[in-house]
This record gives sequence, C-alpha cells and structure tokens, in this order.
Amino acid sequence: MRYLKDKNIVLGVSGGIAAYKSAELLRLIKKQEAKARVIMTANAASFIGPLTFEALSGNPVCTCLFEKGGNASIRHIEWAKEADAVVVAPATANIIGKIACGIADDALSTFLLAVTCPVLICPSMNTNMYEKISVLRNIDILKKDGYLIVEPDAGELACGTTGQGRLPEPEDIIERLISSLTPKDFKGKRILVTAGPTREHFDPVRYISNPSSGKMGYAVAKAAEQRGADVLLISGPTNLKPPANVETITTGSAKDMAAAVFDHVKDADIIIKAAAVSDYRPEEAAKQKIKKGKEETPVVLKKCEDILLKLGKNKESRILVGFAAETENLEENAKEKLVKKNLDMIVANLLDGKSSGFGTDTNRVVFFYRNGDKEQLPLMDKDMVAHVLLDRILEIGTRNLNERG
Repeated sequence: MRYLKDKNIVLGVSGGIAAYKSAELLRLIKKQEAKARVIMTANAASFIGPLTFEALSGNPVCTCLFEKGGNASIRHIEWAKEADAVVVAPATANIIGKIACGIADDALSTFLLAVTCPVLICPSMNTNMYEKISVLRNIDILKKDGYLIVEPDAGELACGTTGQGRLPEPEDIIERLISSLTPKDFKGKRILVTAGPTREHFDPVRYISNPSSGKMGYAVAKAAEQRGADVLLISGPTNLKPPANVETITTGSAKDMAAAVFDHVKDADIIIKAAAVSDYRPEEAAKQKIKKGKEETPVVLKKCEDILLKLGKNKESRILVGFAAETENLEENAKEKLVKKNLDMIVANLLDGKSSGFGTDTNRVVFFYRNGDKEQLPLMDKDMVAHVLLDRILEIGTRNLNERG
C-alpha cells in the first residue's frame, strides 16, 4: 500500500538555506521504499555537501552537466525518462524563474525541461522575495503549466524576517508527493470523516473524555483527499495538523459534533465515523469551577445523542462505516453494533495500549461487513489501514451498484 514503493523519485535541490531540510526529505522518500536520485545546483552544494545525499540515496549525485565519466552529459536525459515524480525542494526564486522561462543552463534546470512526469515545486525564500510580483507571476505560470506547487509555510525565517516563505516540513511534502502518484479513484465523491475525542464538561475546567488522539480519523481524511475525494473532517480536540486540502471543523462536545455532522450529512456520499464520541455527559455543568469540598460529590450522567445510530436510521444510499474500540468480546460487540446501527462495515480493534488503539501510530483491526464476512488485517501503520479501508469502501460501492442494477 505504499504508493512510492519502487517509484523513481528525483529530488532537485537548489541553493537556499532550507537545503538542509532536503536531507530529511530524502530520508523519508527512502523510508517509503522508493528509488531516489538527487540533482543539485552549484549554489546548493555551498549549503550542504553532495556526499550527504549520496549516502542517503545510495546513488551518485548529479551536480554538473559535464562531470567526467559515466555518460554524465546525458545523465539528465536518462533520469528524466525514468522518473515517476520530481520534487524541487527548496525551490529558490532563481530556479522558479528559470523553469517559468524555459531556461536550461545547469544540470537541474536542463533536467526539468526534459521531464514529463509530475513535478512538485516547493518555494522557499525570504518573505519579501516570495511576495515580489515577478516571483508570484512566475509561480502562477508554473501552476498554469501543470506544475504542482507546495505552498510555503509562514513563520520566522533564517534571514530574520517573519512571514510566508518557509520550506514546508518534509512530512508535508511527502504527503503531496504521495498524492501526486495516488490513483484518483474517489474523484467526485464527497466523504465526511469524524475523528478524535469529545469532551463533556462538569465545569469550565473539568470534563469526561477518552484518550483518542484522532490519528486514525485524520489518516482516513488524508488518504481520501490523496485519492481525489472532496473531504470534510469533523474533529474533536486533538493536537494534529489538519490534512492538506481538507475542510476541517473543530468541535468540543458530543452535542457540538452531532450538530456539525447533521448540518453536513446531506452533502456526503460516504460517512466514516472514526471519532470516539462520549456515551455520557454530566446532567448539569457548573458555570464556574467547582471548588473542593469536604464531602464526596455525586454526579448524574445523562446519555449523549448516538450520532451513528441516527445516521444509520437515515442512511439512504450512503455508505456508512463505523469504528469499534473494545477491551473484550471484539467480534460479538462489533457485530452487534454493525447490525444495530445499520452500517455497511465496521472497523474493530482490541485496545492493547501499545501497538493498537488510542494514541498509537499503528493499528491491528478487523473489518466486519454487512453480509457477514470479516477480514483480519495484520499490524500496520494507520495510514496504510486508511488506504485498505478506502479500497474496501470502493468494493462496497461497486457491489451496491450491482445489486441496484
């Protein structure tokens, strides 16, 4: 399920201070089991040595069109033919201007003219430079020419200015790279995903909640966007950065999440309820902090609205997927929830506190289907679980169409 596995990725590095981040980007490309090559400008080599990239990639680094030996003068043509995707990071104002104007006067710019695969351009420069009309014009030309622009982050730059122009974090660039090579098999589909916990307050500073990190739901939203879907993520409180190009609504309580879901459900073709919604809330919430007293304080809990149950009763032709985190009787509890809530499938896992469940980066899940089938997945990272889940949703959609046809 790694969409970069065995792909030929070429990393272009131009001469900016952010070139040091390119080493980490290359490491992440290799972690995705891709084949990597690096082309550097002469200025880039002033910031970070070619030997670093050679060690990380396991391949020679191209820095000049006229290197001795190995048919170096035509290497850029061979690499261009074999490349599945190209990332230019950092992309300085200089290389952006060259690409926009079709200039080929070094190894990297010449290589880029010969490339026909997807090319990601990651601008990185001083804020005033980035905001210059000529640079923005060149970036606009690249967009119109079909280049994929990874917008720079805002913040404090190495030059001392604050604003837009920072090279995005390598993890974010990897996401966009994966997206560029991921089949768009959900194009035209609208997917609503819920994620994270809810908080049911006793008073302004105390609440009932659970340890959900939101990682699984965010992974599903990210994967769906990478595969071409129009995604709405409704999230409880988390520390996660929303996925790129995903509309995100942040909520607090189960009541708030329910309101957001039912406000948008009519637009959804597929609903994936990965949020860990509280089942109970305090019957009354104090307006001020409850002070410690001498006696025990009883609390009356009231049931929260069951969002998934209501969605199942009004499912219509939508595909509805639920999640079940259990501590015992996994199959029995998951199947009961599947039937009771009128789901097409449910993703269930036993919480072990180490490799699967709340807060972990991996999950070991079982899919249970409406037709009685079940599928046990091995331990895998949550991004991979998300893509397998989307594969199964596609199969359900095809099966539903055949049954209606």
